[in-house]
Amino acid sequence: MTEYIVLIPDNETTWAALDETERQRVYGKHRDFAAALAERGHKMTGGAELAPASQARVVRRDTGGAIAVTEGPYAEAVEQLSGFYLIETDDLPGLLDTVGILAEGEGALEVRECLSGSGG
Repeated sequence: MTEYIVLIPDNETTWAALDETERQRVYGKHRDFAAALAERGHKMTGGAELAPASQARVVRRDTGGAIAVTEGPYAEAVEQLSGFYLIETDDLPGLLDTVGILAEGEGALEVRECLSGSGG
């Protein structure tokens, strides 16, 4: 089986402004996605909703070897990575179709093959 990561971007300002009913609608879409994965023969092996980008820490090392840690996201952008799923499947076209459940009305999601173990 091949492992893929589904990257979920989100506008954190928009998310923060949603009322509880709207948030539950979004979470319901994720439950539908998880159920569809299982029904269609894909295996979810991991995933998580991420804390806001404002809570991120960025670690850099300069050419002299000193490490610098800064607060906040790596890139200033309207959309930040808000979550991810790890999926094992031998059916990429079927996975992409299933990811469409999450993409409906929410914008674009990114699906990438994981190259773990390839030295990559």
